[in-house]
Amino acid sequence: MEENEEKNPEEGKEIPVDLNGNRPLSGMYEDWFLDYASYVILERAVPHVNDGLKPVQRRILHSMKDMDDGRYNKVANIIGHTMQYHPHGDAAIGDAIINLGQKDLMIDCQGNWGDVRTGDSAAAPRYIEARLTKFALDVAFNKQTTVWQKSYDGRKNEPITLPVKFPLLLAQGVEGIAVGLSTKILPHNFIELVQGSIKILQGKTPTLYPDFQTGGQVDISDYQDGRRGGRVKVRAKIEERDKNTLIIKDVPYGVTTTSLIDSIIKANDKGKIKIKKVIDNTAKDVEIEIQLPNNISTDKTIDALYAFTNCETSISPNACVIVEDKPAFLGVSDILKINTENTVDLLQKELEIRRGELEEKWHFSSLEKIFIEERIYRDIEECETWEEIISTIDKGLDPFKKLLKREVTEEDITRLTEIRIKRISKFDSFKADELLKGIEDELAEVNHNLENLIDYAIAYYEGILDKYKDGKERKTEIKDFEDINTQVVAVANEKLYVNRSEGFVGTGLKKDEYVSECSDIDDIIVFRGDGTYSVSKVSQKSFFGKNIIHVAVFRKNDDRMVYNAMYTDGKTKKTYAKRFSVTSITRDKEYFVTQGNAGSKLHYFSANPNGEAEIVNVYLHSAAKARNKLIEYNFADLAIKGRNSKGNQVTKHPVRKVDFKEKGVSTIGGRDIWYEANIGRLNVHERGDYLGSFQTEDQILVVYETGEYELTSHELTNHYNNREIVLIEKFNPKKVITAVHYDGNSKNYCVKRFQIETSSQGKRFSFITDGRGSKLILATTQFKPVIELTTKSGKDKKTEEVNLREFIDVKGWKSIGNKIAGKEFSKAKLLPPDENDPGWEEDSNEDKPKDVDPDDNSNDSGSNTPENKENETKEPPDFDEIPKKPKGSFTSGDQISLL
Repeated sequence: MEENEEKNPEEGKEIPVDLNGNRPLSGMYEDWFLDYASYVILERAVPHVNDGLKPVQRRILHSMKDMDDGRYNKVANIIGHTMQYHPHGDAAIGDAIINLGQKDLMIDCQGNWGDVRTGDSAAAPRYIEARLTKFALDVAFNKQTTVWQKSYDGRKNEPITLPVKFPLLLAQGVEGIAVGLSTKILPHNFIELVQGSIKILQGKTPTLYPDFQTGGQVDISDYQDGRRGGRVKVRAKIEERDKNTLIIKDVPYGVTTTSLIDSIIKANDKGKIKIKKVIDNTAKDVEIEIQLPNNISTDKTIDALYAFTNCETSISPNACVIVEDKPAFLGVSDILKINTENTVDLLQKELEIRRGELEEKWHFSSLEKIFIEERIYRDIEECETWEEIISTIDKGLDPFKKLLKREVTEEDITRLTEIRIKRISKFDSFKADELLKGIEDELAEVNHNLENLIDYAIAYYEGILDKYKDGKERKTEIKDFEDINTQVVAVANEKLYVNRSEGFVGTGLKKDEYVSECSDIDDIIVFRGDGTYSVSKVSQKSFFGKNIIHVAVFRKNDDRMVYNAMYTDGKTKKTYAKRFSVTSITRDKEYFVTQGNAGSKLHYFSANPNGEAEIVNVYLHSAAKARNKLIEYNFADLAIKGRNSKGNQVTKHPVRKVDFKEKGVSTIGGRDIWYEANIGRLNVHERGDYLGSFQTEDQILVVYETGEYELTSHELTNHYNNREIVLIEKFNPKKVITAVHYDGNSKNYCVKRFQIETSSQGKRFSFITDGRGSKLILATTQFKPVIELTTKSGKDKKTEEVNLREFIDVKGWKSIGNKIAGKEFSKAKLLPPDENDPGWEEDSNEDKPKDVDPDDNSNDSGSNTPENKENETKEPPDFDEIPKKPKGSFTSGDQISLL
């Protein structure tokens, strides 16, 4: 076969082709992968930035426009019509049209199109129908501004991109996998996108966040404008119906009710959560009912559902689009800007096309008016040739050509000759003038819009918003998600045992010493008699070393767990005492309580979950030169340091043994807790409103807008619905709650003052009447509450300040209170407290938050007092050199220890 040579300008080398222009396989082999990758990227998987559509989606919409007659078409017919443009078969087209239809924006669907929430598939294409929405017809099609290309077989014309005048890509979102790259753009809110485009036109910078059809909640703190490397977390909304029932109201984006229920059952089977039953009540709205066993915390279960099931998922966006025939990685703000500029360009083209049409219409209407009114048509009655007719009409128009806006062409004259006699006979000069006036007015408007193109584009977007905004409100709640400690919320589904002598710890040692309950994802910390310790994962049976003195479940960042230890250093032979916390650690690495020197000996060790400091007896060796062979040591005299601190010197003399003498109290005080309203959670990280310093037995008071109050614990796993909360603070039994409420029984507004008399924790108590219409107006625990009361009587309006402390005495929590107003009540506003208000007695003594650094690994100990600074440079005195104190009084049962 003869071959011609075709020059490849990119490679600069000769590639053989046959007479038909086909390239042999040997020529393709060198760049076949690059050609294939480019084809998949440009023609299948990645959307174009201008219209936001993949090729198959574009061809579907183009086919639907071809078939559009206002009625529904069978999807099977649409698929068949689209195959004229798309070469990849009916299955790919069918999947793409279902995907487009479920986005509920461009396609008006009829029949069973499936459900993205439940994962139900659509009916067969022969059973369902579709047509373009009015929105799609308004924003996506215009033959005059469309750039066309030949279809794959050359028989049809198809658009390179549709002239979409809307950020369709960001509204619908897209996901695609190509060769060597992928794209994932999350859907955004319709209204926010239009408003964002308007802001861009106004020279402002919009901020865009995802919005999903499935609703739920989204944490956008790491969205990074949708670029590569960003991440969003999405959650289902979980509500507590009662103490044993949770309700899931929607599903996260990309999760179906079926997969969500499967993940819940799987987590239950693995022991991560404990549930009794899961019921799918989804119909029009999503509703998954989770029934819990008795004595299972709903708050912890909610956290566990987020931690161990598909109730929370993470999505990594990757905005990749085709820009000028090349893939580009952009942010969603960049895409919106490009879409907005493209819309302005399309609007300008439409205006310019319309201006041209109006100018042509005005030109010919003027010619027609001159032709008929000046009776030029009579001048051609005696003309014998076509050329003579054209010349005669042109000559007759000569006096009027200066009134026209362009030259008169032969085509114009030909159109004049085509005017029928009937039209000439019925010509109305007044109507012709009116027509010209209307054209001129419209032309002036078009020119004005072109001169003020940005204002015109803003008006266009505002029109889109007014016309189509209904039903397009944001469905996904933007919320900051708290970090969930999986080890805290996991259900304790295992029991931990220890064999101290053999050195084994695990959940499979059923015959050995029981330690505590744990979960299979917990870490355990083990201290040994040689002064070493390590942290490892819970397992059936693990060897940690013999002579285990302490084993427990390890809680990372728990700065309230304090370890007290006393040891003799093998190098200096001096004995030290230290108090330390282990807040972070490398798993399976060995650490030292001592300084790690050979010959070191651990004399005493205790673990204190709330920072307790005990008193111990230190017995010196009989050969010690010290006069006092017994030292009483109080760990409360030590500051809490990091795990690497060496501690304070107790004595330089040899120590025989150390034993426990007396239990102490916590030295770290209460735990400072803050309430973060936007997520309804407690924290110790100084986020939100400071509630106070809490001891173990302290409680939190919550007053709800329903007229109920509740006492809760201060566990960080507690959930609070901030939208229902009127007041949340540390509970002080001395404080009085002052409430203004409407009594539905007596139809009066009343004031009551009461103290909390109930003690049940986690139970709500209603302190207003249950009459129809009863409601809480305001509630406060101010010492001297003063309100601004506004009443209306006819047209008269009265405002006065009322001191509620003087208005009514403290009564029982079930009392109705005293009437403050009737139907004349308008509103009541709580005024800020007086600066000179003495407040409640306990309030003035509450501690403020203090800065604590439990991981301070410095080797010195104690606080920065002058005495301790002096001890840094001088060797501390031995306890045996301190003057002896009286041993105390004795009773008949007491004994004396002789050393």
